[in-house]
Amino acid sequence: MGGLALAVGLVGFFTHAFRRPELSTVDARFSVRGTQAPPKDVVLVGLDAKSLASINRRPPIPRRYHARAIDMLRRDGAKVIAYDFQFTEQTNPRDDGDLLDAVANAGNLVLVTAFSDHGRTTILGGNDTLRQLHAIPSSSSTPPSGTRGGVYRRIPYEVQGLKGVAVATAERATGRPVDRSRFSGDGAWIDFAGPAGTIGAISFSDLIAGRVPPSKIRGKIVVVGATDPGIQDVHAAATGPGMPGPEINANAIATILNGFPLRDAATWLSVLLIALAALLTPAAALRLPGLRWLPVPLVLAVALPVGAQLAFDGGTIVPVVAPAVTLLIAFLGTLAVAYAIDVRERRYLRTAFARFVPPDVVDEVVEGVGDELRLGGTRRESTVLFCDLRAFTQAAESLPAERVIELLNRYLGEMSDAILDHGGTVVSYMGDGIMAVFGAPIAQDDHADRAVAAAREMLGPRLERFNAWVRETGVAEPFAMGIGICSGPVMSGNVGSARRLEYAAVGDTTNTASRLEAMTKDAGCAVLIADSTHALLREAGADLRPVGDLRIRGRDAQLTAWTIGDPTR
Repeated sequence: MGGLALAVGLVGFFTHAFRRPELSTVDARFSVRGTQAPPKDVVLVGLDAKSLASINRRPPIPRRYHARAIDMLRRDGAKVIAYDFQFTEQTNPRDDGDLLDAVANAGNLVLVTAFSDHGRTTILGGNDTLRQLHAIPSSSSTPPSGTRGGVYRRIPYEVQGLKGVAVATAERATGRPVDRSRFSGDGAWIDFAGPAGTIGAISFSDLIAGRVPPSKIRGKIVVVGATDPGIQDVHAAATGPGMPGPEINANAIATILNGFPLRDAATWLSVLLIALAALLTPAAALRLPGLRWLPVPLVLAVALPVGAQLAFDGGTIVPVVAPAVTLLIAFLGTLAVAYAIDVRERRYLRTAFARFVPPDVVDEVVEGVGDELRLGGTRRESTVLFCDLRAFTQAAESLPAERVIELLNRYLGEMSDAILDHGGTVVSYMGDGIMAVFGAPIAQDDHADRAVAAAREMLGPRLERFNAWVRETGVAEPFAMGIGICSGPVMSGNVGSARRLEYAAVGDTTNTASRLEAMTKDAGCAVLIADSTHALLREAGADLRPVGDLRIRGRDAQLTAWTIGDPTR
């Protein structure tokens, strides 16, 4: 089962089958991490509703306003200006001329376009013009590749042969190339500072009106773009909906400048997580009996998201969905296997106990077993009964084998039914002898009364019915029986191996009952009942009489015994 779970997890991970839900978990990790401090070296200037009202123009606004904004940023000492408006078409000569002059005077602009022909653009007339203006073209198209529902999460290195605006801006600000290897796959993760509005925007109208302190601009990377939702440059990001495109770019630029704080976990680590999720649960089930392994998947189910969040806070994005799916399959599979094994073993135990436990308590016995499907060593106050058929060995020597078995089965059947009918447990058959216990494995307050009542039935109607059959069939002469009964503490439980299971009841009480049965013939009694049993009887009955004190082998003190009536044989 662990192998199947591992296979599903690895296939899903390497084929990216879990990509969509995995990306949702990344969004959730941003949410749990919470809002971070906005970048100090990146400033956002937004063409917002206030600016549009101040200019009193509908977009696109005349280029003289953009020229004015660039001039103000140059005057205030902006390090790099990433201008997120497209200037790919001509408007009127005066406005276009003002913009060209402003761009040339600034000499530090990164301009954007949504279209490129292998790096060739039409921004302000084309790439040659841009070189003369000391401006750099870039792609504003940051398609949400590898995303769900158009959510922006990653930075592309280039689009259509043109570097992305974040890459181009970072390179212009640092004077160093950005490591392209950090953009493998779907691109580099954007380390968003928070939801929309975390990077506060300076109003475009305040900038061109000279109301922005130069200290907010000097030495900073300034991203200028549309932030009013009406201009429709608003998108969903990993940290939530409604983030303006310029703010996405500002977060992307800060991510590059900060050395790409978020990175995917190494492949070996991801595979290790999936393997642990697949194998720990079944491994625990192999070592822990019953359902004691259940805490393992529960701990893993908690540790996986907690660990993933801690890793995220530390800058590593580990997979969550593939290990979670793997863990679920491993858990359900292990649970199904454990249930099937439990059902099979309980069925086996039920069959085994049905041989010597009354049918009405078999279910109770099976429900009371431990996780290993064994009755644990239970100490109970019980009554043990031993019985034996006298002269059976001599009679069997003169009979063919099939008649001996028939005789033995007839006798054992009668006596076992008497024991079971009184709630006793047939522990074992020893040739023509029977060992039974009352009060175990299920506790019975009246175990002594049950044992004596069974003895009465065994010596009375059961023995009479057996002897009547013996006479009718002519198998042998009628038989006599010996029964020994003793009450006291008994250790009972299943013994044996997985291949053979037997119930046992051991202890001094068992030994005494066996020795009392062996003494019945010499004592001239069919049954000897220990004084410990007699003391527990709720209804002793008028037919009980004392036999006297008997010396029991293995005991220093004598034992007072009782018998039923005067059934001398």
